[in-house]
Amino acid sequence: MAEVIGVRFKNTGKVYYFDPCGEQLQKGEYAVVETARGLECGEVAMENTQVSESSIVQPLRRMIRRATREDLRRMEENRRREKSALRICEKKVQEHGLDMKLVDVEYAFDGSKILFYFTANGRVDFRELVKDLAGQFRTRIELRQIGVRDEAKMLGGIGICGRPFCCGSFLNGFQPVSIKMAKEQGLSLNPVKISGACGRLMCCLKYEQEAYQDLIRTTPRVGSQVNTPEGRGAVVEQNLLGRKVSVRLEKDPEAAPKTFRVEELRPVRESHARGEHRDGEHAKGQPGQ
Repeated sequence: MAEVIGVRFKNTGKVYYFDPCGEQLQKGEYAVVETARGLECGEVAMENTQVSESSIVQPLRRMIRRATREDLRRMEENRRREKSALRICEKKVQEHGLDMKLVDVEYAFDGSKILFYFTANGRVDFRELVKDLAGQFRTRIELRQIGVRDEAKMLGGIGICGRPFCCGSFLNGFQPVSIKMAKEQGLSLNPVKISGACGRLMCCLKYEQEAYQDLIRTTPRVGSQVNTPEGRGAVVEQNLLGRKVSVRLEKDPEAAPKTFRVEELRPVRESHARGEHRDGEHAKGQPGQ
């Protein structure tokens, strides 16, 4: 086991482990830490905690210090400089006639580098743009192409559910999402209805899938035979979230299906049903008995 703190550099970014070097930090404090990109200042998202060595990406980098007032002032200054840099870069992109859309700008904590994020339909030759920006800002420039899901995460917004984007509010990373998940969850397969603002399948299809799989496993499937308080019948419709099913009763097949709670039903075993069918055939084959 090792003692670590968890630090996040963006509001909804991934949490990274660092060695607190004997310091005790509380959630919500800020710390200056050593990263692969140099010194960075981030928010403590997880206070001192013991974690297994296997969950740590080695080498475990260390915390340099608690953030001072000067460190926090520098962070605020970098945020202001990022807004200005974004406007300047947008103008330069237009001057160079590049088919790319700027999404976000990130200043290194010590100002040694500026990272520009952009989206584009294909590859973009931005070498001349980089030279122009380097001459403008007098520091190292890096341009990074991102996907539409990352763009939605950075910009944020309101989803069709009326709530802030999951990726922009609490999801730490993206997981693969498939159309099969929409089918199993009984959703419309209309791409407009199951896609997020980014144009990709909604992230909630993935993190809700485990709950739906559990419901599917414990709910009689459509077409199965069940015993109900009113007799035997066949399931014609499921309401997974409501834990209810509609059953067409054998005693009155022309009537509308009746709705029952899953707890009220008992499945009819196929072997038992086949046995009754064979008994019926045997009785028909021996008249007079």
